[in-house]
Amino acid sequence: MINGGGRIDREYGLGRGRTDLLLTWSYGEITQGKPAQVQRAVFELKIQHKSKKETLAEGLKQTKDYLDTVGEKSGHLLIFDRDPNRSWGEKIYREEHDIQGHSITVWGM
Repeated sequence: MINGGGRIDREYGLGRGRTDLLLTWSYGEITQGKPAQVQRAVFELKIQHKSKKETLAEGLKQTKDYLDTVGEKSGHLLIFDRDPNRSWGEKIYREEHDIQGHSITVWGM
């Protein structure tokens, strides 16, 4: 559980076609035991082993596919660059991508 009654689900097994983190929480007036609305936030995490371009393409596809699965239109892709030869200025970025009607925010770290 997270503050406010939400839930965090994470992928336990690799290769299952699930996102790495799914945050879910309910809000609004509860009627007949169900909340008015449920909000979900999808987070896909990648370590950059290949080039940025390859990691980005793979991550965007995975994030888009999972957004389709859970019925959401937006999500986040976090790419971790562990190369000690690159400065933080090179590693830190934020990009917006529109993939087949899905808005995906990419965070470089």
